[in-house]
Amino acid sequence: MAVDGFQYRALYIYTKNLEEDIDLQPGDILTVSKASLGFKEWDEERPELLGWLLGFNERTKQRGDFPGTYVQFVGPVRMAPPPSQPRSQRPLPAAPGPEPQQDVSLLDLTEQFTPPETAPHTLVNLVEAIEKKGTHQPTHSTINMHTHDVGALSECVVRYLRELPSPVIPPGVYPDLQAALHSSGGRELSLVLERTTSVPLHHRLTLQYLLTHLGKVGQGSQLNGLDPHTLGLVFGPLLIRPTLPVKPMKAKTTTPAMTETRILSDSEWYWGEISREEVNEKMRDTPDGTFMVRDASSKLEGEYTLTLRKGGNNKLIKICHRDGRYGFSEPLTFTTVVELINHYRHDSLAQYNAKLDTRLLYPVSKYQQEQLVKEDSIEAVGEQLKVYHEQYQEKSREYDVLYEEYTRTSQELQMKRTAIEAFGETIKIFEEQCETQERYSKESIEKFLREGNDKEIQKIQSNSERLKSRVTEIHDSKRKLEQDLKQQATDNREIDKRMNSLKPDLVQLRKIRDQYLVWLTQKGTRQKSINEWLGIKNEAEDSYSLVEEDEGSPHHDECTWYVGDIKRTQAEELLRDKCDGTFLIRESQTQKGSYACSVVVDGDAKHCVIYKTDKGYGFAEPYNLYGSLKDLVLHYKQESLVQHNDQLNVTLAYPVLTQTLQQHPR
Repeated sequence: MAVDGFQYRALYIYTKNLEEDIDLQPGDILTVSKASLGFKEWDEERPELLGWLLGFNERTKQRGDFPGTYVQFVGPVRMAPPPSQPRSQRPLPAAPGPEPQQDVSLLDLTEQFTPPETAPHTLVNLVEAIEKKGTHQPTHSTINMHTHDVGALSECVVRYLRELPSPVIPPGVYPDLQAALHSSGGRELSLVLERTTSVPLHHRLTLQYLLTHLGKVGQGSQLNGLDPHTLGLVFGPLLIRPTLPVKPMKAKTTTPAMTETRILSDSEWYWGEISREEVNEKMRDTPDGTFMVRDASSKLEGEYTLTLRKGGNNKLIKICHRDGRYGFSEPLTFTTVVELINHYRHDSLAQYNAKLDTRLLYPVSKYQQEQLVKEDSIEAVGEQLKVYHEQYQEKSREYDVLYEEYTRTSQELQMKRTAIEAFGETIKIFEEQCETQERYSKESIEKFLREGNDKEIQKIQSNSERLKSRVTEIHDSKRKLEQDLKQQATDNREIDKRMNSLKPDLVQLRKIRDQYLVWLTQKGTRQKSINEWLGIKNEAEDSYSLVEEDEGSPHHDECTWYVGDIKRTQAEELLRDKCDGTFLIRESQTQKGSYACSVVVDGDAKHCVIYKTDKGYGFAEPYNLYGSLKDLVLHYKQESLVQHNDQLNVTLAYPVLTQTLQQHPR
């Protein structure tokens, strides 16, 4: 039965002094049972506080004691139960000085395992732990290293691949991969990896093992959100590392400050000296939790700015620096910026600011270039389109529910404000009545006292009490309504915030979905197939497929919709009293060389520019891809224009001159 444990990586050479010790080399992976430590929670990440550790060296296969000052924490792992043995309690040796005998790094893949083993022990342990817990778990749950959830284990896999001395796919094979990609759209990539001699056996086995695991992860994309596209974004730069600029020669002596600077500079989320405007551009339309770090505008050494996406807005957070420590506020507890960022990738920033209840989830990588469609076949692209479309619909439904709730509560708020104003006027009237009654009652009571008419006096006093009681009731009702209004206004603001936080996700998903639609359209994919992937099943479905085969469709005849150089007012006259979806194409009066589409929407004629570029025709970038106006018309016959303009929720359904040509054939 497996038990919980932790893995550590050796930083320095250690030669054993006693028989129960084990030797260490930099990069050695040590596995330690959790039960043998007896530490407080969180201490396993600081082995220097744990003293001597009893563990197993994966490289030498030896078990024994080693000093916690010579290793660093890697992550949790499941392991076989170790034999019972007490830990050593002797004094710890100090960690070596700033001149370690070797750089801290993992061993090369060729030294980490021996075939017929299929992959490095560390990777196998992490993957097995992930698969035992389930690859279908959602990835957005809070990561807690101490309960070994899938998110934390996945972070360890990413860290392991990032810290390998050389990438799993060696740089020597990159030219062959690039040539295969250009020649066959990616179909020969697997053959290149299988047949080339440039990929060592250890690298090939590791790649096969990892891809098998990622295939299982991708099968659960509906639950975990890790579809092939997302997995490619995460693991692509780890398997095929981006080519970085040649760094200048450095002196042999490396101080801790220089090492810290190098580690920070190599971090994908650190952008160095970049303007706030550039940051805003890169963070535009990104989901909550997206982040990046840049040099502070003050230009002071050690000061940085974290930009975090929260609630649909960019939050600027100053990273403070004093006496070699970093943090967002006093006390500054982190020794490096990297340590600070890594901490808040696992823990919510709410502990720093209650309003920032999110983790640093999605780094804006300076190494990751924007990639569009990754799949290389129409079927694969269509299936991925289906995934993105379903995600978009789910987010849209969530947004629609919030919007309806927001609209309803906004109307109720307005009604309550009106009621409060009415209460104010009513109270004013009643208080005036009270003053008048009090003035006249005093005179009447004095009169009836002289006459000894107690009955009339009681009647006057009773009326006065009832009037005062009524005023009090109105005041109480108004006060209660004001409290309800205040609470409902707070709830309404929260709904508005949630709507704003959904907008970037909707924009991004729609952008990706539309890119896949454009790709399929360019490849000549049948509209019927696209409709199936989009889940469009209606009475028009069969007619769509018939129209594709019917070259006599009016849309194929430019004379039914192209009217040449006419004015906007003339176009509106042609479209007057026509049904929604009736359209024409004309030369643009304002954009010389371009065209304009005039279409009936909700009974009125609307107009939008069709741009003519070197790439083709279209309503906006990146959709200026159609080879002719006819291609554009045929596409938007089925696809709504709403993706380009929220007011144009219509297709180009009916060419304006169709009936005219039928009555007066050429």
